[in-house]
Amino acid sequence: MASWFRLATALLPLAAARKYDVTARQSSTTVTVNLDQKYQTIDGFGCSEAFQRAVQMSKLSEAKQQYTLDLLFNTTSGAGLSILRNGIGSSPDMSSDHMVSIQPKSPGGPSSTPQYVWDGSDNKQLWVSQEAMKRGVRTFYADAWSAPGYMKTNGNDANGGSLCGVGGATCSSGDWRQAYADYLVQYVKYYQEANVTITHLGFLNEPELTTSYASMRSSGSQAADFIKVLGPTLEKANLSVGIACCDAEGWSSQAGMLGQLASVDQYISTITAHSYTSSPGSPMNTRHHVWQTEAADLNGAWQGAFFSSGGPGDGMTWANNIHTAIVNANASAYLYWIGAQTGTTNSKLIRLDGDNVTPSKRLWAFGQFSRSARPGAVRVGATGAPSGLRTASFLNVDGSVAVVFINGGTGAVSVQVKTTGGAAFAAAGATAFVTDNTRDFEEMTVSFSNAAASVSIPGRSIASVILR
Repeated sequence: MASWFRLATALLPLAAARKYDVTARQSSTTVTVNLDQKYQTIDGFGCSEAFQRAVQMSKLSEAKQQYTLDLLFNTTSGAGLSILRNGIGSSPDMSSDHMVSIQPKSPGGPSSTPQYVWDGSDNKQLWVSQEAMKRGVRTFYADAWSAPGYMKTNGNDANGGSLCGVGGATCSSGDWRQAYADYLVQYVKYYQEANVTITHLGFLNEPELTTSYASMRSSGSQAADFIKVLGPTLEKANLSVGIACCDAEGWSSQAGMLGQLASVDQYISTITAHSYTSSPGSPMNTRHHVWQTEAADLNGAWQGAFFSSGGPGDGMTWANNIHTAIVNANASAYLYWIGAQTGTTNSKLIRLDGDNVTPSKRLWAFGQFSRSARPGAVRVGATGAPSGLRTASFLNVDGSVAVVFINGGTGAVSVQVKTTGGAAFAAAGATAFVTDNTRDFEEMTVSFSNAAASVSIPGRSIASVILR
């Protein structure tokens, strides 16, 4: 009797352990990625260094410059951002944080011989572009906030005003549409000469807003009036750059402009919008790729945490913002305002202070998407995720399948990830990475069996599972 009791007692821990393992497997939820259910193509994720933010970065020590650039663009040690948005200058000088024009002074009139000036720096944006290229970036979006002042109704590149020659904007100096198109083409050529290919070209920024810095007003029909000139000018120059329009202040505002752009639809490659007055919540009615090209917590005090209070600077907030734009609104790209700059607000992903470089968890929220869904990936369907766990799934060009999970709850959630469809795909292994308050795109434990990956998604985190 005593020996039987001892034997039973010895077996209890083993029985308890076996029961726990079974419970863990039973509580795991299966998420099935349907490789045949395809949505939009992903162009990438990115940021800008416009308005002399690139100059601020250039003032760091060489080691910290490279560290900052790696944080932004490196696909193994950083966020792996794949789009850089440059500002095309319109100001006569570089005072304050102005972006200097490649033609600071009027040549005399719209038909006069241009007097372009190229300093080989472009407010240090060319340097950042070249460094980004070294790290694999191939998508460069050059966007003008305004035409030079002498081309506008108000004679100033700031404080609104419209481009002379578009509907309702007449000037005594004449129609400057062709001169502005030539100006933009020349900017693209300067970059081309420096071995940086501008892939997307914009000529407006928040055209419904008048500001004390570079700004230019335009309706959708006025934008169309200019695109009628810009499109053929790019073709004549044999430049394959795509026209982007119109970087409206909000998603809804841009959606409202689409009808007025119908007459020049053949010239447009990308529809672009910001998230300040309205955020991406549903798809736009267009055949073109749609990018969210500027969003930020502009005024909030610097917040480096992934989750603090659920505020506008938290990394978790931005993980959800990106997810909603990609999954609910079918955005093909999502860009934060500034990558790295000085100051004490959340307007950037990385804070510069003297020679100190501090990345935020917003950066790593971007990294979870950017390093998982590479340019050219196609968003695909996924089912089975439990309530509280958001999923976005992608089929990459290299054949890998990535699923980005956002766990907004406090407890861990166990999931099994498998695929269906896609006859040519058969997963042979998996990796997983997580960002939360203590980890930055850190590899985590994942088990793999029978072409399925099993992983526990920590509470209040964003995690990526990649099947190869």
